Amino acid sequence: MSSALDPTPAGAAPASSSTGKRVLLAEPRGYCAGVDRAVETVERALAKHGAPVYVRKEIVHNRHVVQTLSELGVIFVDETDQVPEGALVVFSAHGVSPAVHAAAAERGLRTIDATCPLVTKVHQEAKRFARDDFDILLIGHEGHEEVEGTAGEAPEHVQLVDGPDAVDRVHVRDESKVIWLSQTTLSVDETMQTVKRLRERFPHLQDPPSDDICYATQNRQVAVKAMAPECDLVIVVGSRNSSNSVRLVEVALGAGARASHLVDYAAEIDEAWLTGVQTVGVTSGASVPELLVRGVIDRLAQYGYEDVQSVTTANETLVFALPHELRTSRAPR
Repeated sequence: MSSALDPTPAGAAPASSSTGKRVLLAEPRGYCAGVDRAVETVERALAKHGAPVYVRKEIVHNRHVVQTLSELGVIFVDETDQVPEGALVVFSAHGVSPAVHAAAAERGLRTIDATCPLVTKVHQEAKRFARDDFDILLIGHEGHEEVEGTAGEAPEHVQLVDGPDAVDRVHVRDESKVIWLSQTTLSVDETMQTVKRLRERFPHLQDPPSDDICYATQNRQVAVKAMAPECDLVIVVGSRNSSNSVRLVEVALGAGARASHLVDYAAEIDEAWLTGVQTVGVTSGASVPELLVRGVIDRLAQYGYEDVQSVTTANETLVFALPHELRTSRAPR
């Protein structure tokens, strides 16, 4: 088997092996800095305080991660009122509203905030533009924890815009004071379609001070776009409640892959998907540990796809500091 770590030039798909069957492995893929920080936060909290450690919502949107942490003594709850008074609760990578912080304080809970710093940036933008009395059009998916947390920073100023079709329902007070922000895990292309529609209605619409869609989401989408035209099938490893993983399936199909499927585990691969397939692309969402990707690679090898070649479009080196309550020297991961 050729090394899955030997990169090809950015955006270029390598030649097929003599057997014809091959796997193109997207790079970058998997854990982003925010997810790595959130998962390590819970692990460090367990090591420091012992079980149980409570986590509001899923720490990240991945079945395997949640199940593994549950087995170690983490208790996942929907709301802080399910946490015993005085206990320790970790807030997930997706962020929470000020109301959640207040509810935790009322119950005397000890809290550790594992919100991704890039999500925190969007929260700060929402607060800033609310102070300046802007109407804030938040592009995102209704019901997603990140959207609820961001909107909760300034509920009287924020309107959710769930895709281009929702634009016609938007109403603003002053068309000269309107700005858009976005959920960090969206499809870049779909978000810009929504922005285009919003700008047609509100020509003075302002852009956020910097990109809200996170670097990792964008990088994973770019890598999929680079390999998808060469792929008969793209397998995305990720959970169905993971927004960025679901978007990767859509991006693969939009970029030319004949088919694309989302799986949590290698066992979910349907052999029928491989009928007539020469090239399989593999990637994973930003909350997916690499061992799940390796499981998919091993399963595909059983079906004859032993030639694994990387398609590399970026190298990621960003690391976020742990929450201050746990900040010591970080062990290599």
